[in-house]
Amino acid sequence: MALLLSILLALLASVIGGLYLLGMFRRRKPEEPPLDKGLIPWLGYALEFRNNTAAFLQKMQKKHGDIFTVQIAGYYFTFVMDPLSFGPIVKESKTYLDFDQFAKELVARVFRYYSGTNEHKMLEKSSTKHLMGDGLVLMTQAMMDNLQNLMLHDIGGNDSERKWHRDGLFNYSYNIVFRAGYLALYGNEPAKSKDSTDKAKEHDRQHSEELFHEFRKYDKLFPRLAYAVLPPKDKMEAERLKRMFWNMLSVKNTLQKENISGWISEQQQQREELGMPEYMQDRFMFLLLWASQGNTGPASFWFMLYLMKHPEAMQAVREEVQAILKETGQQVKPGGPLINLTREMLQKTPVMDSAVEETLRLTAAPVLIRAVKQNMNIKMASGNEFAIRKGDRVALFPYIAVQVDPEVHPDPEKFKYDRFLNPNGTKKTEFYKKGKKLKYYTMPWGAGTSICPGRFFAVNELKQFVFLMLTYFEFELENPDEEIPTIDPKRWGFGTMQPTREVQFKYRLRF
Repeated sequence: MALLLSILLALLASVIGGLYLLGMFRRRKPEEPPLDKGLIPWLGYALEFRNNTAAFLQKMQKKHGDIFTVQIAGYYFTFVMDPLSFGPIVKESKTYLDFDQFAKELVARVFRYYSGTNEHKMLEKSSTKHLMGDGLVLMTQAMMDNLQNLMLHDIGGNDSERKWHRDGLFNYSYNIVFRAGYLALYGNEPAKSKDSTDKAKEHDRQHSEELFHEFRKYDKLFPRLAYAVLPPKDKMEAERLKRMFWNMLSVKNTLQKENISGWISEQQQQREELGMPEYMQDRFMFLLLWASQGNTGPASFWFMLYLMKHPEAMQAVREEVQAILKETGQQVKPGGPLINLTREMLQKTPVMDSAVEETLRLTAAPVLIRAVKQNMNIKMASGNEFAIRKGDRVALFPYIAVQVDPEVHPDPEKFKYDRFLNPNGTKKTEFYKKGKKLKYYTMPWGAGTSICPGRFFAVNELKQFVFLMLTYFEFELENPDEEIPTIDPKRWGFGTMQPTREVQFKYRLRF
């Protein structure tokens, strides 16, 4: 009898412990935000959040207000939806809110890369050196050289080469920008002699095409991989792709290239000096490829599409491009030299800059997440304070909170290429909520410690691609009346969104 009682007590303790881990006993304390655990123990709102993050958060905001805590797959996330309250969260020290912990968990799950200490600081320092400021001069030139190889290698041929080519705009834009960015960062095939230069460039075109084809397979699996909900068949495919990329982008293979960017080579050298195993460095190379090129291609698609659907925007950007060429004494003509688009020239494009920012406002939707390291309070702009528990997560979703808020951006669903321009042509930075000026009026790159360190290089990639398209090509939509496709709801939270369907277009060289 005593043995049976002991067994029953042990089972009861196990059940209670399991229920505790599933969050069954968590209750909202008076000083905490509204708590909504959902109906499914432990899982909570994971399925609804994953299927359509934007719609879910809009529903929760309507139900609970500008701050609330929800259970998602065993974690409690406190979402702050008031952009006037973003500042203290973005600026909070790592002692209380830590971005690195969440990032490490994600990259371990998705890339099987296990980072060391202070890696985010190393990446940030290297990115500042090579992808911003003076370092961006070299990267802009490398990107230009590779764009020209991919887009203009057959220029100056016979008239038959001026025939119309047909493709999906998403596929074409993503393809070109991804491949040029990859080659600019990871280097080119060495030309063993002067006579082999053309062969080396052809190798770059073929190799980068193969790489992009495989990358798109992985990219399509990425959201479900990040949420750990891939079925067995797709898990096997994801593992195959990861191993292939670890090999293709391995340190051994990369170091055989020429023109490797300082950003890539410095990352590798730093980890080698820290004693990181080479196989883990290979995994990091794949992580860098996705981080640097997974969003710029889709963004270039949206940028091109919005210009093509808004003639006044296309005309304004085209006039700016022509003015810059005239100012620099460059002219596009049959048999003439290819134009060279420098970083200095790209700094003189306020109209294009505004159009890019408007594109990202409409299509970039990251979820910014911090792990709560200690019990803390969050003070809202309203003056109310809320207690947040250690072990929870604090999250921002700027897309809903500010980027499509009609109070901040009137007619938020419309593309207005000059939304971020003042009447005198300078950059507009004054946007308001409840009569108060906002510091964070659009956040496509994140903010604070998690802000994208390669954002300046990424914007240059977009601008260079569109600059060359406007300069060297004629292009148009196959169906000019076709509606702009909707956003794929399953990709919310992972950066630049992707369309639910392809848009067909045609293009040809001007000469």
